[in-house]
Amino acid sequence: MLDHVSIGVRDIKVARRFYDAALKPLGYECLAPGEDSAGYGRKAIQLWLGQTEHPVKADPKSGLHFCFVADSRKAVDAFYAAAIKSGGKDNGKPGVRADYSANYYAAFVVDPDGYRLEAHCEKTA
Repeated sequence: MLDHVSIGVRDIKVARRFYDAALKPLGYECLAPGEDSAGYGRKAIQLWLGQTEHPVKADPKSGLHFCFVADSRKAVDAFYAAAIKSGGKDNGKPGVRADYSANYYAAFVVDPDGYRLEAHCEKTA
């Protein structure tokens, strides 16, 4: 349905450090680094970051979050660890979310700009 999503960030260098680290375990990389932007994906860009003076104010009660597909539970664990190590904040440690489905394994973090992120996989290993 969606081709890509773009979000505004206060500092592209800080955002790049975070997203480069957090998305690497999921197999995503920066395919288009720029002075004030960065485009992430595997084969095509699906997430754009753009430095802006007025990024949308993150609101933890808005329900807005971005979920990334992981190929394995191990990748979800690595996403979480890398995100926390590179400046993210915990918003839900890796684990099964049985209320979503029996095999829904996910981890939740908040990026340096306050955006809520998730990595999930439905595989059992």
